[in-house]
Amino acid sequence: MTEGQTNPEKKKILIIEDDFFVRDLYDRELSREGFEIETTVDGPGGLLKAVEGKYDLILLDIMLPKMSGLDVLKTLKEKDETKDIPVVLLTNLGQDSVIREGFSLGAAGYLIKAAYTPTQIIEEVKKFLKESGNS
Repeated sequence: MTEGQTNPEKKKILIIEDDFFVRDLYDRELSREGFEIETTVDGPGGLLKAVEGKYDLILLDIMLPKMSGLDVLKTLKEKDETKDIPVVLLTNLGQDSVIREGFSLGAAGYLIKAAYTPTQIIEEVKKFLKESGNS
């Protein structure tokens, strides 16, 4: 494969997360596992990438600058180009009502950032891809 081409076998994941350490960890671990990863740090940037990108999965932080993760999720599910992409919310403990709202808006699931090791994150991502038929 030449530079600039993407491997059609690789699953493409968009990470929308403003915390550098969380974003870097997920990027590094999922890339090491063979996924094609793109990242962005805020809601508007995430929406732009999601529409342009053809992703198999989106990992979406709930608490983002400029636009909340729930607003991003709502917009993704309203757009024809992105409505079928499974979206997994990245949350912190104690956001139960927000998670319920996320499910009502079409989230495929959620990960509590502080509760998962890198290995568990990879396993959860694989599970979400399999459940969505994108494995």
